Amino acid sequence: MVVEDDTSLRSPVAKFLTDKEQWTIRKAMDASPGDVVLIAAGTWRTTVEVLGALRNELGRPQGHDDLSFLWVIDFPLFEQEEDGSITFSHHPFTSPVSIDQMRDQPETAISNAYDVVLNGVELGSGSIRIHDPEVQRQVFDILGIDRDTAQSRFGWFLEALEYGTPPHGGFAFGIDRLVMVLQGESSIREVIPFPKTQTGVDPMTGAPTWVDDSQLSELGVELSPVSKARRESGEESS
Repeated sequence: MVVEDDTSLRSPVAKFLTDKEQWTIRKAMDASPGDVVLIAAGTWRTTVEVLGALRNELGRPQGHDDLSFLWVIDFPLFEQEEDGSITFSHHPFTSPVSIDQMRDQPETAISNAYDVVLNGVELGSGSIRIHDPEVQRQVFDILGIDRDTAQSRFGWFLEALEYGTPPHGGFAFGIDRLVMVLQGESSIREVIPFPKTQTGVDPMTGAPTWVDDSQLSELGVELSPVSKARRESGEESS
């Protein structure tokens, strides 16, 4: 929406906004004549993805002479799928900031997750894990995983938590992404030691590739007749 000289908003969507709504938008954005106000509407996930891509495009520096680090926190614990169901945002073992809010208002619950970003590039992410088995069961309940299913799929994990697992967290740092920024490259493919192709094949080692029968025997694995024929013909593994 373009702010005109008379402070009105020129946009195809302006006709759907009352004068008060337009005034509120201008005030909230501190918009002056000549400014352009960009609005994304839709589901929460669609909106943040669109605006996030836009911020990266407009805010990323031309070069990386100046390094600007920041932490991103206060991620939502859950997010809504297109069918209306609730799923986890980071992973189902991320701890909530507030257990009460997670239980009573899961759609607004905040997680103990964090990202570190450099000049618009995510270098790593992690979270504080759930260490209380009852909290973990409550998360499964919110995700629609009933107690019997949770026990059959994650019983070993829930039992381990019963032994008094201390609070703990994780963080995965992408050193190759940092090197990409420091080298001024626009793609991680320029610096990653073992780049992968779209076919999933490692051009340096040829992996994945076929293994011999003795190796398969050690693992108790047997190839199907179709796979045996592919191996004998020299066709690439997948």
